[in-house]
Amino acid sequence: MNSRFLNLIVRWLVLALGVTLAEKIVPGIHCDDAGTLVVVVVLLSFFNAVLRPLLVLFTLPFIVLTLGLGLVVINALLFLLVSRLVEGFHVDGFWAAFWGAIIVGITNLLLARNTGRPNGGAGRGGNAGGGGGAANEPVRKVRGGPDVIDV
Repeated sequence: MNSRFLNLIVRWLVLALGVTLAEKIVPGIHCDDAGTLVVVVVLLSFFNAVLRPLLVLFTLPFIVLTLGLGLVVINALLFLLVSRLVEGFHVDGFWAAFWGAIIVGITNLLLARNTGRPNGGAGRGGNAGGGGGAANEPVRKVRGGPDVIDV
């Protein structure tokens, strides 16, 4: 099976678990059924891939001033947007979306670490810096394997 496809399925399962935990823990987040959950996960994944980078770019000064808290605000706004678009998924307000985004983020962080996904689950199949070590260390690819640092 294709490794990228399997990685996508794992990401969707982790996101579905995060949304489910947020629904169970945060009052004000409700999902009617499993079909609705699938639509929410696919839409959240799409928005995280398309809208989130644009929002981060335009709000970068705010993110820097808030020491990264602005990223949680962006995630909460995307959570609210999905709740407005998907019938059967209800988020009662900003604070419910805020706490839901935190729970989804913590779930992604913990499970990404335990499933061995690269870059804490935030990357698209590689290290954020494109390398694997210090700036002056050469990096070479091993056929079919991860980055290797030549010492």
